[in-house]
Amino acid sequence: QVQLVESGGGLVQPGGSLRLSCAASGSIVSIGAMAWYRQTSGKQRELVASITSGGSTNYADSVRGRFTIARDNAKNTVYLQMNSLKPEDTAAYYCNADTLSPGWVVWRNYWGQGTQVTVSS
Repeated sequence: QVQLVESGGGLVQPGGSLRLSCAASGSIVSIGAMAWYRQTSGKQRELVASITSGGSTNYADSVRGRFTIARDNAKNTVYLQMNSLKPEDTAAYYCNADTLSPGWVVWRNYWGQGTQVTVSS
């Protein structure tokens, strides 16, 4: 089994910054793509940013230029640096990762439990 544990959420004023972290642990041989999604009540979960194992990144238009995704492969951790936060960034943020476990030949996808980000004055 693989666990993804997010941290770093909280309450921040508009224009402020937060850094989310997501650490993967468990039976892991390799981690492929990692990503951050977010979801607000009554809406579908949406992709915020993704990063491949090689470091290629992709961002939602709404966060490009304000958010930065990065990963530390040695620590099995992905980060999301969020700057210039806006009230519309308020959501539960979820970590997602493709992992390969010992004895498996197919990649499996996992989700973290989510961390709340609230942008409000």
